[in-house]
Amino acid sequence: MNRLRVWTCLWLAMPCCLSGMTVAPVGHVAEFDQPWCDYAPPDHIDRGMTIVLLAGDEEYRSEEALPMLGQVLSQRHGFRCIVLFSIDPDTGQIDPTCQTNVPGLEHLADADLVIMAWRFRQLPDEQMAHVVHYLERGGPLLALRTSTHAFRYPQDSLSPYARFSFDHREFSGGFGKQILGETWVAHHGVHGRESTRGIPNPAAIDHPILTGVDDVWGPTDVYTVGQLPDDAQVVMWGQVLSGMRPDDMPVSGSKNDPMMPLVWTRTYPGLTGHPNRIVCSTLGAATDFESPGSRRMMVNAVYWLLGLESSIRPDLAVEPLGEYRPTEFGFDRYRRGTTPRNYDLLPGNN
Repeated sequence: MNRLRVWTCLWLAMPCCLSGMTVAPVGHVAEFDQPWCDYAPPDHIDRGMTIVLLAGDEEYRSEEALPMLGQVLSQRHGFRCIVLFSIDPDTGQIDPTCQTNVPGLEHLADADLVIMAWRFRQLPDEQMAHVVHYLERGGPLLALRTSTHAFRYPQDSLSPYARFSFDHREFSGGFGKQILGETWVAHHGVHGRESTRGIPNPAAIDHPILTGVDDVWGPTDVYTVGQLPDDAQVVMWGQVLSGMRPDDMPVSGSKNDPMMPLVWTRTYPGLTGHPNRIVCSTLGAATDFESPGSRRMMVNAVYWLLGLESSIRPDLAVEPLGEYRPTEFGFDRYRRGTTPRNYDLLPGNN
């Protein structure tokens, strides 16, 4: 068996369970602990490509979803995956409400792909510069859920990156509108009461992202999406369901006539002339990834963004490495006292 190399997230004794992944008790974080996870692929499937996953939202538990996704992509598909978190600088613990500190963004310099699940971050300029440099060189991006409003700066901010704020007036709609195709608008379904069924767009039924994808459902609601750029292609529509179960009926009336875009692709012309390949999905809470169809769509999107369309098959492995039981979405529900060490890859999980 290949030796599993994991530079961070060290193996600890006496494991317990957190969000369906094997974890260990934590106390005060030692100074030498690195505040990110670095999952190395097994040697025999190593593709020599790096994906950086950015977890940082207060509501949808990206700090649980992205380690799971990173483990799948590294151990089942051969990508080195580095998961970065919003970290409380005083404790070294994961704190999604800390909007001003994401250590490890220098890894973007070597990234082949970024998967983003951020909300209202206001990073110091030295950290934000890494994000902007990645976009400037044309790096591809898979943006999930609240990434449409990934950044928020005060109106009087003097930061050169304030224009990325979701409500910026001159760079209208900021990062979300200009780069992804839409910023934060509103909840289209009733939040917490009307879930989402993914409906493939018949006009895009042969798109590689939809290969083998069926039964896409998530308990999060459909977002309002306005006019997308002309270069955007809707891959999947979001059907509003009348309740919070996958077998609930669609609501009648204007909410589903027409349906809102749920997943779309575009090629952003580029901040400096180097175009970015984009996939944006307003699906993306940790609980949305309990759906095998949702996971498959995201794995396919990774392959497509990296130019590996020919390797997409309907039977690509998308199962989590261990039991996956994410925390329900909601504010102030994140698990206190956790660090990246809690999302270790344990022996036998590869």
